[in-house]
Amino acid sequence: MLRFREPIAAGLLLGLSVALAPTTTASAAPLCVFLTPIGGNGTTPIVSKQVGRGHLIGKTNWNTDFIVDKPYRSYKFFFTANSSDPSAKYPVTGFMKFTDGTSLQLFNETISPPIGTGKEYGPFPAVPGKQASQMNFKIGASSDPGALGFSYRISVQGCN
Repeated sequence: MLRFREPIAAGLLLGLSVALAPTTTASAAPLCVFLTPIGGNGTTPIVSKQVGRGHLIGKTNWNTDFIVDKPYRSYKFFFTANSSDPSAKYPVTGFMKFTDGTSLQLFNETISPPIGTGKEYGPFPAVPGKQASQMNFKIGASSDPGALGFSYRISVQGCN
């Protein structure tokens, strides 16, 4: 009969537990934080709106900017439909705005998600050599009057 001395058996068990233990790698999930919307109520980073008609005087509510208060490696945009109308179509566009006054369009599509569902856009990497100042969500457009009257929620995250 083969017998292991305790130190050898303990060594085998230790080796096995190290081999089976989870390892930490550079591929750890990024840490993401919600960006603050400009003109929000200060209590939540999630903005709830309704697609409205354009105004002859004043601003529409189609655009929502989120402040980039420090550099991030990437950004994610979140859209959730609130409309109970199953035929609701949302023209959705996202932009990265930079401190030099330029911008980069990240996505532009029309979606029809069921109520309470939506879409995540990104992650979009930061642009090397440029400093992001705002992330912009634009929902609805004057060229799509069928989108008027539908409600939604949006938010943006910065990730490192």
